[in-house]
Amino acid sequence: MAKPDRVLVIKHGALGDFILSTGPFKAIRQAYPDAHITLLTTEPYADMARQGGWFDDIWIDHKPKLWQPGAWMELRQRLNNSNFTCVYDLQTSTRTSWYFKLLRAPKPDWSGIAEGCSHPHDNAFRDEMHTIERQAEQLHMAGIQDLPAPDVSFLTSDVSHFDLPEDYALLVPGGAHHRPGKRYPAVAYRELGRHMAKQGTAPVIIGAEAEADVCAEVAHDVPLARNLCGKTSLADIAELARHARVAIGNDTGPMHLIAPTGCKTVVLFSTDSDPKLCGQRGSDVTILSAMMTSGIPFLDVVETAGLGSGGDHFTGIKVTRMEP
Repeated sequence: MAKPDRVLVIKHGALGDFILSTGPFKAIRQAYPDAHITLLTTEPYADMARQGGWFDDIWIDHKPKLWQPGAWMELRQRLNNSNFTCVYDLQTSTRTSWYFKLLRAPKPDWSGIAEGCSHPHDNAFRDEMHTIERQAEQLHMAGIQDLPAPDVSFLTSDVSHFDLPEDYALLVPGGAHHRPGKRYPAVAYRELGRHMAKQGTAPVIIGAEAEADVCAEVAHDVPLARNLCGKTSLADIAELARHARVAIGNDTGPMHLIAPTGCKTVVLFSTDSDPKLCGQRGSDVTILSAMMTSGIPFLDVVETAGLGSGGDHFTGIKVTRMEP
C-alpha cells in the first residue's frame, strides 16, 4: 500500500479474536507512526482499544440491520466523509465486505476479502489457518512484514483489594451457554480446587456474571476458594494472571487474555472448537483436547498444570504446546 495519512482498522470482536489482533494493531501503528488511525469496533472492546494506544480515534459500530436504511446511510456518509486512504479489514466478514461497497470511487486501498478490493487476502485456504497466521499473511500481502505476538502488557490494574494470598491459581470454568460441549465439568473444576487447596494454593474462580451458577458450583465447599465471578475487569484478569501459579480454563475469551501474560496456561478443548484455528497463544500454553472435555482425565489436567504427579494418564489425549 502507498503510505497513507488516514487509516481505518476494522475489528468488531469477540474477546479472543480481539486479543489475537493486538499484534496486527501494533504492526499497523508501527508501519504508519504519523498517520491518523481510526478503529471501528463494538462497545465491549472500545476501552481496551483506547488503553492499547494504537489508535487516534475509536468509532463504535452499532452494526445496523438490513431494515435500518437510515443507519446504513449514516454509516456510509461517515465512512466517505472521513477520506480514509487505506483500510485494514481484520474482521473480514460479510458485513465488513459490504462496508467496502459503501465507499464511493475512487475507493481507498483495502486489505481484506471484499470483492474488488485493492489488496485481497488471496488464499483459498485462509479459513483453515490459525487467526494469527491468517492475519500475518493478510498484512504481508498488504505490505506489512513483521507481526508482533499478542500483547496485553498495557492492561494493568491494582488487584490488592481482592486480598488474595501469595500462592493462588486461576480457574476459568465458564463458557457460552449455547455451547455446553466446550465446558469441562464443574465437578471436575471443584476437584481441581480441592486438590490445589490441599497443597496450600488458593483456587480463584473468575467468570462473567452470566456464569455465576457454574462459578458458585465450582467454589462450593472448596477450602481457600475465592469466587470473583462478575467482580473482575479485563485489566484485573490480566493482572491476576501475571501473579498466578497457573490458570486452567475452557476455550474462552478470558483464556486468550491470560495466555499472553506469561502465566502458565492450560486450556481444555473439545471438538466444538479447533485449537489449530483458534488456540490460545503465549509463552507457556498447553492445550489438552478430547472429543468431549469430560473425556480429559482429571489427573492429566493436574499433571499438566504442575499441581502434582498424575502418572501415565495421557493415553488418547492430545497434548499440544502452543508457541508464542
